[in-house]
Amino acid sequence: MSETAMAVVQLDTEDHQSENGFVSPETESPGLLTRIDSCVLPFLGGFGKYQRQLIVLTWIPALFIGFSQYSDEFLLAQPNNTCVPPMANTTNLSRSPLFHGANNSFPRTAAYVYTNGTHNDTARHLQHCMCKEWTFELHTGLIQNVVTKWSLVCDSAWKVHIAKFSLLVGSIFGYLVFGVLADWFGRHPVLIISVLFMLVFGLTVAFSINVPMFSTLRFFEGFCLAGIILSLYILRIELCLPAWRFSMTMVASFVVLGGQLLMPGMAYLCRDWQVLQAVIICPLILMVSYIWIFPESLRWLLATQQYGRSKWIMGHIAKKNQVNTELDTDHILTELQKALQKKPKKTCIVKMVGTRNLWKNIVVLCVNSLTGYGIHHCFARSMMDHHETHESTMFHNFYADYYTMAGIAVASCIALCPAVSLMGRRGGLLMFMIITALASLLQLGLLNLLGKYSVHLNIGTRSDTLNKNFSIAFSIIGMFSSHAVSNLSIFFCAEITPTVIRGGGLGLVLASAGFGMLTAPIMELHNQKGYFLHHIIFACCTLICIICILLLPETRYQPLPETLADGECYTRQPLLPPRRPGEQRLLLAQVESNRDYTRVHDTPLHECGTVNN
Repeated sequence: MSETAMAVVQLDTEDHQSENGFVSPETESPGLLTRIDSCVLPFLGGFGKYQRQLIVLTWIPALFIGFSQYSDEFLLAQPNNTCVPPMANTTNLSRSPLFHGANNSFPRTAAYVYTNGTHNDTARHLQHCMCKEWTFELHTGLIQNVVTKWSLVCDSAWKVHIAKFSLLVGSIFGYLVFGVLADWFGRHPVLIISVLFMLVFGLTVAFSINVPMFSTLRFFEGFCLAGIILSLYILRIELCLPAWRFSMTMVASFVVLGGQLLMPGMAYLCRDWQVLQAVIICPLILMVSYIWIFPESLRWLLATQQYGRSKWIMGHIAKKNQVNTELDTDHILTELQKALQKKPKKTCIVKMVGTRNLWKNIVVLCVNSLTGYGIHHCFARSMMDHHETHESTMFHNFYADYYTMAGIAVASCIALCPAVSLMGRRGGLLMFMIITALASLLQLGLLNLLGKYSVHLNIGTRSDTLNKNFSIAFSIIGMFSSHAVSNLSIFFCAEITPTVIRGGGLGLVLASAGFGMLTAPIMELHNQKGYFLHHIIFACCTLICIICILLLPETRYQPLPETLADGECYTRQPLLPPRRPGEQRLLLAQVESNRDYTRVHDTPLHECGTVNN
């Protein structure tokens, strides 16, 4: 008996090794300083006047972010190109289409080349581009853009796609790098550094002397733009109490869409691409004042145990909100004073790999974001293809295409608000992903069936019209739902990821979104070859995402996790609430589940044979 008791004590006191290769997050006794949403922020006035002012300061730059994100559609828009033939051979001029819109939101444009023979020679001249001089006509409100300035047509058309790559690839790297830096050095330094370098690179873009210089500077512009987007997103969500997080984020999304809607007017007023680029970047000079007026995230300081800086910021917030800190019934300031001697403790996103649940949640949301943005291009391309093929009157010019896309995005954000309020984050994401999958599968399958069995259904003469109308309808529905999926996946990840690695986690999901958007210029570079397979792959991804979404936890009205241990506590709950208030969710009865098993210990392996004998 004595040996058995000693073995039990030894098993209880020694450190337990990690199972299956996972590292269990460090757990500490929860204190008031770690309960930010339930204790610290309510003590400082909750979502008070000062927090609202800071939220407004995160909305204002969103307008200029919208300008920068959609500037490619104006700076790199494909014009109507007309070859200026030699005077001696004007009688042999024939007009032949050369270019299609490089972006899915542009109408089809026509280019005309000088041909010196029959129509059969057109293909040869299209490949070799014998024309030496071009005249251009833009429909975006600009008189000149990058394409017309350096004649990026014919053999030089590939440079346009490289320029489009530059901004997106720079953003992807920026999200990954600045996400890690935001967790290590803070949200505020990342914001300020990004703004300063954005001013430098963004204004230098306007003075580019050739295409390589333009593309290189656009890469660094996208890199810095990613830092601004990421840091503002994190600062905004960490300022809010649970009930305000989603609404404040959606307002910022509407402001970004406002920038998209205002871009055509900006282009029309500026007329030249260099002036437009400067006008987009210059307002960011106002953000330099954020060095003094915008504080570091209090939530991040407390989560990383930087209590000295936390004490000053808490006093500043209490003063702005006119809160009497002497009425500290929970003794928060007392606990803060005792914790001042603790050393800061920062965490890198790499630690996520050692968790059991957290990494799965982040990976699922990254795949959702990638799929949402990737399939959005498929729907948009399908809608523009029907415009080009059937010359639909619905989409007849640049502005109609542009505002159709923007209108779908606005409608998607409007629908997202009541859907998330009623069904929560997981339920809303699941619903929009199901709609996306249905729209994609019906577009790929039903339209082929209509064409195959049109004779049996006596719709042979109307088959093309039905195909066109159904395809446009499914494309609009798919773009509507995929836009909601992308936005909600990013917001969902910001709520699930703990504060200590929120920058890295949000950077991963935003970078995944960037990869999804990158599929558009990649397909254009290959002249839309493999487009159908591209759509099929993303349609299959939507089905996988539907299953994976069911594994996610629900975060509505839940406090933000602060540490890795808090993030691990977010586990999946049933999608639907109990049908009756007293209905049990657990397999065990209530009596069984309440039993105390703390005094039960495992029997040592070497004692098992003795006990059985």
